[in-house]
Amino acid sequence: MILRQNTLKNLILFLFVLGSISACVPARQYDDLKANKVRCEKENDALKAENLKLKTRNKEMQLQAQETTRNLKYLSGDTTAMGRGMNRLQKLYDELQTSYDKLLENNAKLLSSSSSENKTIMSELQSTQTELQNKEDRLNELQIDLESREKRLADLTNELELREGKVRDLNRILNAKDSSMQALKNQVSSALLDFENSGLTVSQANGQVMVSLEEKLLFASGSTVVDSKGKEAISKLAEVLEKNKDISIVIEGHTDNVPMKSANIKDNWDLSVMRATSVVRILMSSADIDPARLLPSGRGEHQPLVENADSESKRKNRRIEIILSPNLDKLYELVE
Repeated sequence: MILRQNTLKNLILFLFVLGSISACVPARQYDDLKANKVRCEKENDALKAENLKLKTRNKEMQLQAQETTRNLKYLSGDTTAMGRGMNRLQKLYDELQTSYDKLLENNAKLLSSSSSENKTIMSELQSTQTELQNKEDRLNELQIDLESREKRLADLTNELELREGKVRDLNRILNAKDSSMQALKNQVSSALLDFENSGLTVSQANGQVMVSLEEKLLFASGSTVVDSKGKEAISKLAEVLEKNKDISIVIEGHTDNVPMKSANIKDNWDLSVMRATSVVRILMSSADIDPARLLPSGRGEHQPLVENADSESKRKNRRIEIILSPNLDKLYELVE
């Protein structure tokens, strides 16, 4: 910038000298000087414009320099603070490094001094882990067994409930049967009331009704033919049995132990069966009874009421027993 100011001053001096001597120079030289003056004036204007631009740029650079100075001062302060912070961090790092080195040293000493103890601990730990695994396996087995038992228990509980239901149904049917058999006994006793003092008894036991008829009420000694009074008793019984169609009827013949000798009867077996059959025929002819309900049988002398010690005990053993039993088909279905 100073160089350009000196150039401008020299140009002005040159023009002054040129003006002083213009009267002394030829016209051609004057024209040349005039042209040079114009050129110098243009250069001067250009230089002035350039100088203005330089001044503006210089002002801008001064402002930038001031801003840079402020930033530099701010950064210098930050740098100082950061330096102090770094120093503190470095100190802390050094302290931590020292502590870490001490820890490594102590750990090495500890490992070196307790290697055998560590081996023992590791051995015990391995043994404990093995024992725990065995217990866990056993626990799993017990869990599986427990689940199986719980399922079995549930099945048994269901089965028990079904059985209890069957038992309740069975008891209900048995109670109904007992009630019906009691009613049947009452009906039979009422129908045969006139014969109770003639060697006839009616009893109830084990869910059955039994009508016992002594020989004197039905047969002559050694005979298989039922007399009139016996037929009357059997006919009245048949009327009751006709109304109770769910009753099974077993007719058993019994004798004493005196051997039987006859042209038509071989022994006491034969006699007992033939007498039972005679009673069956009277029952069927006296009422409408399904033959499938009737079962004649002979016991001979082998189921006496009392020991055949004298004539009175033998008389008691010679008898016909009519056993009346309820139909147990529904009970059998429940039991199956």
